[in-house]
Amino acid sequence: MKGTSRFWVRGAAINGLLAVAAGAFGAHALKTRLAADRLEVFETAARYQMYHALALLGVAWIAARAPSRWTTASGAAFLVGTAIFSGSLYVYALGGGRVFAMVTPVGGVALLAGWALLWSAAGRADAAGPDRGA
Repeated sequence: MKGTSRFWVRGAAINGLLAVAAGAFGAHALKTRLAADRLEVFETAARYQMYHALALLGVAWIAARAPSRWTTASGAAFLVGTAIFSGSLYVYALGGGRVFAMVTPVGGVALLAGWALLWSAAGRADAAGPDRGA
């Protein structure tokens, strides 16, 4: 596995691990400690973190076949977006002020950008030639 692809797989693995841990923590330790609306926010953060861990596997797959700045930008947008989106929701759910919830849309925009960039990266990978290894 090449360095760039390995980086994205590791990013996916770390985010997947943290998402599962957060989901379990929310379901077991926080269920009786948080108000229902805050628990729902916490669960949303874990769910979106997992979605974007899986998206990073897509980035790794494309990066292994046709690395480009679009692929790198997509992965970076997913990492930054997840940190801001899920991170701000985790902090808000655990008692942080509304300012944390107000930062969440910035992360959401980064996640949307990541998906658009991934779409572009996939199109460029198709234009680069036949799929090598799939």
